Amino acid sequence: MPRPRSRRACQNGSSTVEFALVLPLLFVVSLALIQVALLGRDQLLVEAAARAGARAAAVADDQTAVVGAALRAAPTLDPAATTVSTTREGARGSSVTVDVRFDDRIRVPFVDWLVGDAVELHATAVMRQEFG
Repeated sequence: MPRPRSRRACQNGSSTVEFALVLPLLFVVSLALIQVALLGRDQLLVEAAARAGARAAAVADDQTAVVGAALRAAPTLDPAATTVSTTREGARGSSVTVDVRFDDRIRVPFVDWLVGDAVELHATAVMRQEFG
């Protein structure tokens, strides 16, 4: 006659099934956290690029120098996906605004279906013109 299974053995089996059901969710959440960290790092780089571009725009009226300074401040950003624009309000003492936009692609697998293929990151910096 077969022995009845103990209550403990049944609980171990249900725990294994529950873990197998929750594991994919934990995996996707972990990957999403990694992607959020990468987006946060890139946002800090975009802000640094805007600040460096505004510094360059404050001392010179050369858009090429502004774009170069912004891209040098964020060397890991793809220059093809980065847009730098400058807005000047007047002469010396007035403000100059540098706007940096970066289309950051989603790099972590299984996360792109949650947020799409890319996320636009944006930063603006304002400084006073020192020339003019």
